[in-house]
Amino acid sequence: MTGQPATAAPRPSGRTKLTPEREQELYEAVLDLLRERGYDALTMDAVAVRTKSSKATLYRQWGTKLQLVVSAMRHTKRVSLGDIDTGSLVGDLREMARRVGDEAGDDTALLHALSHAGQRDADIRLAMREVLLEPEIEVLNTALRRGMERGELAPGNPAVEFLVHAFMGALVTRPMLEDRYADAEYLNRFLDAVILPALRREPGSRAG
Repeated sequence: MTGQPATAAPRPSGRTKLTPEREQELYEAVLDLLRERGYDALTMDAVAVRTKSSKATLYRQWGTKLQLVVSAMRHTKRVSLGDIDTGSLVGDLREMARRVGDEAGDDTALLHALSHAGQRDADIRLAMREVLLEPEIEVLNTALRRGMERGELAPGNPAVEFLVHAFMGALVTRPMLEDRYADAEYLNRFLDAVILPALRREPGSRAG
């Protein structure tokens, strides 16, 4: 595998013009198939059948399955977190939990569909991080930075390093353990029981 992200590769030449509506229809079908079958079982043939397209058109437009999947992730509207600024760290985290929980089914299914393939394919792993994870990580880091500036969070609190891991763990493991997605109600309970007590702890203090 190359060290360059898959998203950096140019689209092949000779593309035909699709309307924005048709392109969006294709992207949504790709993501639906990805959630249903996983990345390995997703084929251009299946996309062509689902969208009533020719396989030649798909290859002409996107070149590879990976490019099509990445384009679908990049251009399909997902829950937005970038405008969250409630004035407090707790408020920001609760609003994030609400919005992420409302879309937990679709997003978690997408992560599960890509994560197995991403363990073997660096391009898929990079694309998943760039499109699905890094925007949310930046929002969390911004909220934590504001919390420190307001004095709500002690500098050097060791829990900060693990906040993203904890949230991701809650989202990914609940479906496996309970056959239920991590909805807003669950994520808020997780905040109260795990995240907020850890963030309020002074650096160097020990539990118990």
